[in-house]
Amino acid sequence: MDRTTERLSALVCDLHYDDLTPQTVHQVKRVLVDTLACAMGAYLSEPAKIARHLASTVKSAGEHGARILGTRDASSPELAGFANAVMVRYLDYNDMSGGGHPSDSIPGPLAVAYPRGSDGRAVITALVVNYEVARQVGGHVQQTFQRGWDHGILRALGAACASGKIMGLDRERLGHAISLAVVPNVALGQTRVGELSMWKGMAGPHGTKAGIFAAQMAECGVTGPFEPFDGSEGLWAKLVGHPVQWEEEGWSEPSSIHETRFKFFPSQGGTQGPTGLAVELHAQVSPADIAAIHLELPDGLFLRAVHEPEKWHPQTRETADHSIPYLVAVALHDGVVTPASFTPQRIHDPALRALISHMTIDPNPEFSRRYPDEVNCRLEITTGSGSTHVAHCVYPKGFPQNPMSDADVEAKFRACCADLLTAHQCDRALELLWSLEAQPNLKDLFDTLVV
Repeated sequence: MDRTTERLSALVCDLHYDDLTPQTVHQVKRVLVDTLACAMGAYLSEPAKIARHLASTVKSAGEHGARILGTRDASSPELAGFANAVMVRYLDYNDMSGGGHPSDSIPGPLAVAYPRGSDGRAVITALVVNYEVARQVGGHVQQTFQRGWDHGILRALGAACASGKIMGLDRERLGHAISLAVVPNVALGQTRVGELSMWKGMAGPHGTKAGIFAAQMAECGVTGPFEPFDGSEGLWAKLVGHPVQWEEEGWSEPSSIHETRFKFFPSQGGTQGPTGLAVELHAQVSPADIAAIHLELPDGLFLRAVHEPEKWHPQTRETADHSIPYLVAVALHDGVVTPASFTPQRIHDPALRALISHMTIDPNPEFSRRYPDEVNCRLEITTGSGSTHVAHCVYPKGFPQNPMSDADVEAKFRACCADLLTAHQCDRALELLWSLEAQPNLKDLFDTLVV
């Protein structure tokens, strides 16, 4: 076991619920409310139906299998975890942090915890593990995602560690779970380039599935390569290109889960600021009066949300929710951006295409200098009569510096569940989630979320 694996294994095994502050416990519950909101909101999507169908091909008795969200069906942990993670990810509405979307991995420990009857405190601790591991490794590989790799590997690593924590793996077996998650699962960034396909919403969940399977193999005694990070052909050599100086020493508060950024709109992280500004200006100007739209951004937001020609003429839902031009247009036109903003009819609406044709987007050198510590965006609308309307933000709604309140997160949950669950079910689910540390297992929660 190499030095990095030893550090991660020790961090995971040495963390206990009693080490967590009340603030961290509460943040875990906020994240879980947000994550399950996203999952239920995507329940009727085509990728979710496909993933649930795949999971249903492996039948398992309810008390022994992992539950599939929204149903009373149970499957194997890795397939239930995959199906549930596809639901979490599809809307691009779940939280974001260094190295992508750590909540993609949350269905991993939930799928392992359900058949084992794990209590709420064990689940909370495992979710903290997921975020901590994702940050500590993600901080070293974040830049590699702009060089053609993808963050699915972090989802595999997070799910393996969090699932292994639920399983109670010792340091040695957890080290093998980490290796079995890392070595086979280095993914390509082609997932998020150009016109995007269904796979964009399945790549992170695939990592989650792989992480669950890695922990299962390690629990059964399978050994993994002994130097997954530090070896001559390991992660640091191949992704980063040089040895990594590992500075983190064990566990400490505040937990990395406090750094996560919630999404106020169902779209890619870099689009949150421009979309919010367009919603703000919708009340000040009629779309018919708009003569010019000019947006200034940090250069770091351009790579996949502006520069690619597909983002100016999106053809799929997955491309539209990664397109700053489309999102600014639909927000200016409608005053809201919801999952309903991404139907095929809406994406191809000539009125939105007309607004996009009036749009220019440029990097602002000062904004670029301050990025990523600040995420400045400036939107200026010029009307046919020559009047201008300007909006500017530094931190989009949902960032730790501009947080969504508990009431905001609850409202998101209720909105995403409105067409699927009764008001009583929503009330009960939120009651169970806000008191997760007192729950003896996850059965009541999954039962309450049955559509």
